[in-house]
Amino acid sequence: MSTLVLLHGFTGGPPSFDALLEHLPDQLIVRPWLAGHGPAPIFVESWDAEIDRLAALLSREGIRDAHLVGYSLGGRIAYGLLARAPELFARATLIGAHPGLRDRDERDARRAFDARWIAMLEEEGLDAFIEAWESLPLWSTQPAALRAELRATRASHRAEGLAHALRVLGLAAMPPVEPESITTPIQLVVGARDPKHLALAEALAPRLDATLAVVRRAGHNVLAEAPELVAELLA
Repeated sequence: MSTLVLLHGFTGGPPSFDALLEHLPDQLIVRPWLAGHGPAPIFVESWDAEIDRLAALLSREGIRDAHLVGYSLGGRIAYGLLARAPELFARATLIGAHPGLRDRDERDARRAFDARWIAMLEEEGLDAFIEAWESLPLWSTQPAALRAELRATRASHRAEGLAHALRVLGLAAMPPVEPESITTPIQLVVGARDPKHLALAEALAPRLDATLAVVRRAGHNVLAEAPELVAELLA
């Protein structure tokens, strides 16, 4: 039986993959909570500590030759795992995954951007944060019914947990991808209505020797907007 390791996005969780799994045959599924997420969040010291924690967890589970699937934050974490513990994975599918920021000014700007969200979480609470987060243009491609469905998972978190995730797993904390350090076959998946991540994927795919699948009519969260198409790509 094949194994899928599923890594969710920021404000998501293991339930984020429920719709996807409805379209997949029986497989061994491993879908951990990432640091800072869930009703009982795990706190880690750094980005590297989270990569080490997940690699150790998967090793204890006896994972080998798995198909690693990561969406957004989970895709960024997946890059770290592929560089640190490639022996665990036979291939990877990364959905809307940013390869990291190399420019110092961009990293500083992103750190300041995340700091505003952290302040909102710590000062105004989870409900205010969710309301503001869901108003971002990034989610404009999602119908109201899907937004309501995703909100249930977002509401399962704790404000201090998500603030912690932004501090240690935010884009500014992520070391940029070094393509030469990754040897695992990779498939990049991105929504056609997500121009930022589409441009990043198009630029990175040749350097990773990765295939690129562009999902029409989908935005950033291809996982939620087109789970049946993602299932086809995983197969």
